[in-house]
Amino acid sequence: MSSTVEAPVRESVLSLTGINKRFGAVQALTDVSLEVGAGEVVALVGDNGAGKSTLVKVISGVYQPDEGSITFAGRQISVGGPSDAQSLGIATVFQDLALCDNLDVVANLFLGQEWRRGPFIDEVGMEKEAWRLLRTLSAKIPSVRIPIAGLSGGQRQTVAIARSLVGNPKVVMLDEPTAALGVAQTAEVLNLVERLREQGLGVILISHNMADVQAVSDRIAVLRLGRNAAEFVTSQTSTAELVAAITGASDNVVTARAERTTQRSAGAQQQGDEQ
Repeated sequence: MSSTVEAPVRESVLSLTGINKRFGAVQALTDVSLEVGAGEVVALVGDNGAGKSTLVKVISGVYQPDEGSITFAGRQISVGGPSDAQSLGIATVFQDLALCDNLDVVANLFLGQEWRRGPFIDEVGMEKEAWRLLRTLSAKIPSVRIPIAGLSGGQRQTVAIARSLVGNPKVVMLDEPTAALGVAQTAEVLNLVERLREQGLGVILISHNMADVQAVSDRIAVLRLGRNAAEFVTSQTSTAELVAAITGASDNVVTARAERTTQRSAGAQQQGDEQ
């Protein structure tokens, strides 16, 4: 049984309704809906095999849905491929980042879409734009002429996110942006997500890390077995509720621990009142 909590109304920039996707005998997505507003971070969570990656690939044009509709910026669209999504204003940063280690930051940001001045590549213009993009994210990159191989994991993620902004998108999807990062690097990436929200972009954050999700998201959409399982306003939910929605069961370690903590707090308060 799914549960839904009402969220503050925002201008919708991306809306998916009744999305179905089948691969042979496997029904990967069944009647899935998702809505993202401008200046809103929506976290998409679920267990392995819940359909998160399939849904992201439908939005980014890698897969075409068998049924359902996608509305972007107020009009119904058909995303025929990744290039269509990019030209519409839907950018995706996949988990592998797809960066070229031997090239510098500028070359990675504009790879395949280099600026030209006549027959020549406009290196000066691209370098200025690279610095502008990084400044909008308050990024900590010492130089845009450093090869990607010389950057930390958090800095690589910064470059990948900055690259997604080159085409002035309205929606940015981040697939596991903090995976395999340390504490400081994770904080750096979460700050970038905040910057994207401040710029009025709709952000879809796919993550297994509940702490990260609760730190930066406005709403949390839960998928389970290819279906909408629940939707929460982040400020009004707990980790135990999220885990219960993801797993479909309330008898798990996180819920039990939360109940014990609540009972201890209630007992301590009762003792204090008696004294």
